[in-house]
Amino acid sequence: MPDNKEKYAKLQEVIEKHKGERGAVMPCLQEAMNIFGYVPQDVQEMIADGLGTTLSEVYGVSTFYSQFSLKPKGKHVIGVCLGTACYVKGSQKIIEKLSEELKIQPGDTTDDGLFTLNATRCLGACGLAPVMMIGEEVYGRLTPDQVPGILETYRA
Repeated sequence: MPDNKEKYAKLQEVIEKHKGERGAVMPCLQEAMNIFGYVPQDVQEMIADGLGTTLSEVYGVSTFYSQFSLKPKGKHVIGVCLGTACYVKGSQKIIEKLSEELKIQPGDTTDDGLFTLNATRCLGACGLAPVMMIGEEVYGRLTPDQVPGILETYRA
């Protein structure tokens, strides 16, 4: 795993490659996500300075598109569907149980960096409502009582 100095050097190469191009902020942010896993403020500042644009433009793009994260993500990203079918079947109780078990709110990452909890829109599995995904694994017809056991498999 490269150290931060190597990551910043790699980002600088990306910035130099895209400097002067129209719409260069987007590919630089995409590469920054690949390099760092998120786009913290110092990375946004580096992109803005390197491209000769404003920090507010870089921040605007990074907060507008859901593919960008301003915070580091956990090893296991949990998405709980709050779409209509899932919500009606109790997904709010699932997210509340996850928040209680993980001691975080949606949008946050656990202190140990193991889990990130996200509230999402439709995951396309309405027939299995309520649904959550951990990585690529889909869990359907959930009850709050199942949450601790599911989390335990990822902690092991």
